[in-house]
Amino acid sequence: MSEKETEAVLSDEQLKQLVAEADTGGRKPTGVVAKILMLTALAWSLFQLWIASPLPFVFGFFVLNDTQSRAIHLAFAVFLAFLAYPAFKRSPRGYIPVLDWVLALAAAFCASYLFLFYTELSTRPGQPSMLDLTVSVAGIALLLEAARRALGLPMVILAITFIGYIFLGPHMPDMIAHKGASLGKGMSHLWLTTEGIFGVALGVSSGFIFLFVLFGALLETAGAGNYFIKSAISLLGHLRGGPAKAAVLASAATGVISGSSIANVVTTGTFTIPLMKRVGYRPDKAAAVEVAASVDGQIMPPVMGAAAFLMVEYVGIPYTQVLKHAILPALISYIALFYIVHLEAMKADIRGIPRRNPAPFKDRVISTMMTVSGVILLAGVVYYGLGWIKDLTGAASMYIVSVLMLGTYVALLKFGTGYPELHMDDPNLPMEVLPDVKPTLRSGLHFLLPVVALIWNLMVEELSPALSAFWATLFLMFILVTQRPIIAYFRQRGNLSADIRHGFQDLLDGLGTGARNMIGIGIATATAGIIVGTVTLTGVGLVMTELVELISGGNLMIMLGMVAVICLILGMGLPTTANYIVVSTLMAPVVVELGAQSGLLVPLIAVHMFVFYFGLMADVTPPVGLASYAAAGIARCDPIKTGITAFGYSIRTAILPFMFIFNTQLLLIGIDSGWHLFLTIFTAIVANLIFAAATQGWFMTRNKIWESALLLLVTFTLFRPGFWMDMVHPPYDRISPTKIMEVIGQAPADERLRVWIEGEDINARKVSKGVLLPLGDKAPVSKRLDAIGLRLLPSGDSVDIIMVKFGSRAEKLGIEQGFKITALEVAADRPAKEWLYIPAFVLLGFVVFIQRRRARKVAT
Repeated sequence: MSEKETEAVLSDEQLKQLVAEADTGGRKPTGVVAKILMLTALAWSLFQLWIASPLPFVFGFFVLNDTQSRAIHLAFAVFLAFLAYPAFKRSPRGYIPVLDWVLALAAAFCASYLFLFYTELSTRPGQPSMLDLTVSVAGIALLLEAARRALGLPMVILAITFIGYIFLGPHMPDMIAHKGASLGKGMSHLWLTTEGIFGVALGVSSGFIFLFVLFGALLETAGAGNYFIKSAISLLGHLRGGPAKAAVLASAATGVISGSSIANVVTTGTFTIPLMKRVGYRPDKAAAVEVAASVDGQIMPPVMGAAAFLMVEYVGIPYTQVLKHAILPALISYIALFYIVHLEAMKADIRGIPRRNPAPFKDRVISTMMTVSGVILLAGVVYYGLGWIKDLTGAASMYIVSVLMLGTYVALLKFGTGYPELHMDDPNLPMEVLPDVKPTLRSGLHFLLPVVALIWNLMVEELSPALSAFWATLFLMFILVTQRPIIAYFRQRGNLSADIRHGFQDLLDGLGTGARNMIGIGIATATAGIIVGTVTLTGVGLVMTELVELISGGNLMIMLGMVAVICLILGMGLPTTANYIVVSTLMAPVVVELGAQSGLLVPLIAVHMFVFYFGLMADVTPPVGLASYAAAGIARCDPIKTGITAFGYSIRTAILPFMFIFNTQLLLIGIDSGWHLFLTIFTAIVANLIFAAATQGWFMTRNKIWESALLLLVTFTLFRPGFWMDMVHPPYDRISPTKIMEVIGQAPADERLRVWIEGEDINARKVSKGVLLPLGDKAPVSKRLDAIGLRLLPSGDSVDIIMVKFGSRAEKLGIEQGFKITALEVAADRPAKEWLYIPAFVLLGFVVFIQRRRARKVAT
């Protein structure tokens, strides 16, 4: 092992410390101070549950508006940040210095200033007093120090750069210069309004993100993480490269409930990486597989590293729509990674871990089919069966389903006690045989019930994400308290009172851990608000657009490549949530504006997914990728080498944003039938698998260069068949804008109308671009336009936009009052682009034929 590799070796305690320093804070005080820290975290969790619940309105007590809730939320975050995160590496971990207590109290006061003096501040908008300014300056300084401790220097440097830009505008180069702002205007905008630090991002953190992070922490405390890992190992460990495939599945399952890629790496990696090494994977490859799988957990619905809730606010679509658009890219990315580890196993001839009692092949096939059928049947029962209850009983369905869930919970605990309890094995001990599948899967089925409750609330009851998470979390809290005593009763173990006490202790630990997991996210969303506030105050977003346009020379692909690279740079060292806020604020408008000018009209969600994916890639890439560093510490190898290998595995994720920008069907947009849906999913999966084979240099056997080139051509055609069809026939016909009312009236549900607009924006800048108008459900023309937020008036050869509603979808698309609609584009009557799948599959069949023949020759 090289000197660099030796330095990378981390003990279990160091790994725990790494996760703590990144996610929950590295301090572990004892005695009274530890209790204060725990009680503060507990109070924060209870506060968030209170404001998410209907209870304030039921009792008419402590009812807070959004601004007040955000202020208290940030006060908890900064207070805990100064107590939980030491100032420097040499700072004490076992106790909290007096200075940190002073800073924590001062920061909490500054953050809660909007709550404490809300009435007074509302009487003097834009006219801050000396106390207001003092609190604002001190609050921003303390927030930046908290961010330095919790998030590291990159976020702080970025925030200070943007603050400097506010005040140094007149002294900047001509291209990025602006008139600047006074201290009063700048500080008031950032701290005393909801345009900056206390803006939308912090509101989403307070309203949605906390509850889902708390839900994940409680699920992990209950033992679900251990259950997911053991289940993945038992299911897949016997396959070629089985532990690596299990790592992919376990990381996907953990990513569903986790908001942190580094925590995902350490949670699953401490078990899977040693197993991968043991069956023959090179240390850097074992670590890279875990990194790639864990980072992809951030693109996996329903949490998506908390970015899903921010997309709801930034894009202006329901939460369920975000999940719908995100699910296919996440799934095909994981399927491709699964295939990559299979190819690595084939190249190195890596076998799996044998089962204790291997069943005949026929029995395994029957068992697999029955398992899949059971899952499909269960999903059908949950959706249609519970949905039927909703239709039949109306408002009473919540109570009926609650009773059913309670009965199912007890029944599953009783069922699980017929099998041995799950315990996490020591990953450093040799695993000679796999755990049996049936006992492993059946021992923890009750962990799935809170997820079922969450989906029920979101999809069937159609509650808000916050209220859905509240009821699901309440159910999970009940499980935490009761599962130990109920299991003890069914297993006929003694000391029931000790199990009850243990259950309540688990609940307190889970509530405390959830709050401490939120410290970094709360600080990150607030600090990112500085960047958002700077953009709204100075108009720097337009500067970014002009800069990218100038350098790219108007070339669409160069522009997208530049945006991808900038997102990678901006995302370095930032947690997922802050990462998304920064890249979406700065780069999403660039793609929208320049794309619209070039004729690339895509839904806003596709643009936000594009910048989100590339911002996440920074978690992988060296030298900053903490996920790679943590995995390398477990695998005992060089973190730089791990990061490079992991990025090679993650290329399959990096190509997806380019594909769904040009083919939005990958986001399940524009799907008009069940057959179309199947074809889209099938070709997308095949395309990503073929891309993995091309980039890994192995398909049926080792690729020749020309074979890899042909596989890449097949990949491109399957992902974007319209590219070739557009060469034969343009996809759209341009018609007169005066026909817009007729077109809107005839358009099917969820159609997006391509509209070209012209006018002058508020900065007297001439605008000429295309936009996609989402027409929503089938309805009369006036209702459809009202839902978008538009009022139109035909005028000669164009149509005047006479009103744009504030906060509407139209406003988010950059449409302004006074613009004119100059043209419409409707789909051309041409052959379906999907016909090009046929020559693509013929070409794929040719490569398969050539490689199989060569593989047979090598074998003989």
